[in-house]
Amino acid sequence: MSEFFKAELKDKFLRYALFRDDFFEVDYLYNEFLHPNYSLSFAQQLILEIQTYDPDLIDTMSGNGAKVFMLSAKAATQEFLDQGGFTQLFIQEEEKWDNFIDHLGVVRNTDKRKTIGVTTTKPKYKKEKLLLYGLFSAVVISFVFTLYSIATKLMQRENYISVTDFAKSVNELKIENRRLEEQVLQLQAVLQLKDSTAAGL
Repeated sequence: MSEFFKAELKDKFLRYALFRDDFFEVDYLYNEFLHPNYSLSFAQQLILEIQTYDPDLIDTMSGNGAKVFMLSAKAATQEFLDQGGFTQLFIQEEEKWDNFIDHLGVVRNTDKRKTIGVTTTKPKYKKEKLLLYGLFSAVVISFVFTLYSIATKLMQRENYISVTDFAKSVNELKIENRRLEEQVLQLQAVLQLKDSTAAGL
């Protein structure tokens, strides 16, 4: 028999006791709710469990060789049933366990995410940052060498150069400069994206 069914039976016993308004034999409860599938001793056991939980819920008398022979409702019985009785107590207990298990699952998942973030994410982004900074340095060095190369070409020519050659050299410098600026901007955008992603984790 499930614990929920036992809780329902206890509430039925208490309601029946309220209905009787006097002492009555346990046999009445047995015949009303348990016969023929369960024994009389099981009914007596449920009554003892009620008394163990709260002695003010039910009054019992021994007799005829049994510890629980007769019983009667008490003043607190009605109030207890109005609050939901043993059925409500069972539901509340189940909800507590459900909440505890749910909370335990959330804590475990959070701990796992933290552990994964510490052990795998940070080293990964650290390597990527080093790689991107290396590429950024390479772009800067390339830009410097380009300037040096163009300046060397100009210095090796005659002191007087034509306007066309000068304009051509300046145009080459602008094109190279624009290409390098685009690479720098792309690398900066990648770095910012990685930083924001790492901060979000």
